Amino acid sequence: MRAKTLVESSYNRLRSDIIAGKLTPGAKLRIEELRDDYRIGASPLREALNRLAGEGFVTVEEQRGFKVAPVSPDDLKDLSRMRTMLECEALRESIGNGDDEWEANLVAAHHRLQKAERSFGRNLDEWEQRNEEFHEALVAACASSWLLRLRHVLYEQHKRYRFISILSHQQDRDVHREHREILEAALARDVQAAIEATERHIQLTLESSIRVFSVLDKNNREPDSPLQLVQ
Repeated sequence: MRAKTLVESSYNRLRSDIIAGKLTPGAKLRIEELRDDYRIGASPLREALNRLAGEGFVTVEEQRGFKVAPVSPDDLKDLSRMRTMLECEALRESIGNGDDEWEANLVAAHHRLQKAERSFGRNLDEWEQRNEEFHEALVAACASSWLLRLRHVLYEQHKRYRFISILSHQQDRDVHREHREILEAALARDVQAAIEATERHIQLTLESSIRVFSVLDKNNREPDSPLQLVQ
């Protein structure tokens, strides 16, 4: 049981640090260094890294060990396209199935997100948590467990790029308004409007992230800042 707990702890910490950019794209993940940094033995670390490799967060190179999976504009475009497809399908089904309790939970999640948005610059971790809760509440009435599972995988992968997007300093983007538009359409049971608002929401993150890649490419830099961002 203790061994299983250590693996789970290693997995959660490594995954969190990869998503937040603390372990930068392409960085080598040396077991010896990770043992010192995480104060966890080699066996649970190796098992956790293999699990992360299966989820696409880590790559394995024969004879060279583990590396943080790279990021790229092409990967982001493909990921955003697939995420949009699954997010919108789950939202379509959730709106169709949603009852009064679903509506109440969705409104409550949006209210908590609104409060977090007021202190966005001061508590980014809280904002990210409330943001995820809101998007989970939107699709909570979807009955397909496989659809929700695959959607969650893409949502987690997309976080790596959202943590790059803030570098664009897109002052004219009103994320609060974007969330409100999705909420209002969902509550009105206007499936098409909710889907279109969600598509715009993800597309704007794609565009802002691509701008960051362009700037970094010009400056010959890697997108390795451990920053929080949007959607």
